[in-house]
Amino acid sequence: MNSSPSHVSRRLKRLGAAVSIACAVPLAAAAPTEGGLYIAGYEFNFDQAASRGLAQNPKGQRFFVLTLAPNAGALTTTAPASSIALRERVLRSNGVLLVCQRDIDKGSIDASKLAPGVVAVRGFPPPGSTVIPHGERYFPDENRDVLPKSNEALRRLRATCS
Repeated sequence: MNSSPSHVSRRLKRLGAAVSIACAVPLAAAAPTEGGLYIAGYEFNFDQAASRGLAQNPKGQRFFVLTLAPNAGALTTTAPASSIALRERVLRSNGVLLVCQRDIDKGSIDASKLAPGVVAVRGFPPPGSTVIPHGERYFPDENRDVLPKSNEALRRLRATCS
């Protein structure tokens, strides 16, 4: 029994749709699961950096907000209510709040006053150091789950905190 041309056409359209869906799934799975690094430093304050991170990353996409010493008050337990609300919104949106370990070591940031969930990050070790094993991206005692997977973002983070 021969199929009518319209029946064959419908079958080809269904097959084409199935192939399109099958091809789209790997593309969606390969889409970046990490957003960018936003720095609250000398040009942008915490509110600006955090708001930009929230706006530029789809819901659930992890992103990073590094806050340097001049803006670290927003990450303390005594921060203004508006900063606390924004900080909590960042965390609920899969954002990671970071400060530089260097700022803690220098006394510019008091680690005992940081809000829960704020992570201290180290910069690059000095030239010739073996603190980060050859071929590795992380210090041995670092929690890799809270740091960027992207080489570019991690390099920018470490450079800023050096």
